[in-house]
Amino acid sequence: YHLFIIRTTRRDELQKYLQEKEVYTGIHYPIPCHLQKAYAHLGYGKGSYPLSETFADEILSLPMSEMLKKEEVAYTADQVKAFFKK
Repeated sequence: YHLFIIRTTRRDELQKYLQEKEVYTGIHYPIPCHLQKAYAHLGYGKGSYPLSETFADEILSLPMSEMLKKEEVAYTADQVKAFFKK
């Protein structure tokens, strides 16, 4: 396991909120494969795979490591829950 990904339509807001709480996140694979330069020769464009494009705009990677302490995992979960409660 190397990524713990959640999905929300409020991804950018959540990412900013978590950063303020010192929970650092990432956006892995922000560009769907069919829109990357390496695959341009296939001729796919925006709208070819709308679900992939939606996911790329909504996924957020939370901290994930065997080095995380239980307290850190709980803190991250609490901050995510707090964001959605407000």
